Amino acid sequence: MKPQAIQITLIISSFLFAFHGSAEAQAPPTPIPAEVMFGHERMDFQLIVKRDFSPTSKFSLVAISIFAQNYDREQTLGNSIVAPVQVTYKLGKSGFHLTAGAEANSKAGFMPLVGVQHVFASREILALTFVNLLSNQGADGQLFGIYEYKPALNDTWSIYSRLQFMYIQGISESVHNRSFLYLRAGLKKGPLGFGIGANWDAYGPEKQTAQNFGLFTRWEF
Repeated sequence: MKPQAIQITLIISSFLFAFHGSAEAQAPPTPIPAEVMFGHERMDFQLIVKRDFSPTSKFSLVAISIFAQNYDREQTLGNSIVAPVQVTYKLGKSGFHLTAGAEANSKAGFMPLVGVQHVFASREILALTFVNLLSNQGADGQLFGIYEYKPALNDTWSIYSRLQFMYIQGISESVHNRSFLYLRAGLKKGPLGFGIGANWDAYGPEKQTAQNFGLFTRWEF
């Protein structure tokens, strides 16, 4: 992985913990889901942070850290860091937000971004969609989505399922840059979730692919 991307990710993580502490002092925080999957090829980790600047503010911080590391140190395809950090501005009650921020990507580098976010959340459903314009050496378009379905089985247990994807493509050259599709299916009890997972990643114009299948567990802090 690129050292610059790793350094940027560490800086982002430090900032998030500092921001998390200040937000906790203002109001009860929303849960922070952290997930790890042990697959047949690599370990995958994901952390999602969403914090309002204040209880009445229209501004929020959304940060997602996605990390993958192969068990075989000589195999580099599949090693990855994707870490977008965005400040969002709420547009009324429609679920739409304007966004601006940056993304640290171990394959594409560090990229400022602007875009639009839409979010829908209920007891059973979470739908989070980003459409972004990324600026690096050229302009890239990004589509990013997280969709969860958590219907209750009884008073204690729920089904947990998730579809998550990202697609980055060059605008001027119309060339694939980076994409993935992640699927999860399992059970949820309170803050704990676990089950089976499948990841498909693709890199570069040639769409070199890396797959990973295994067991995941998650906790909402």
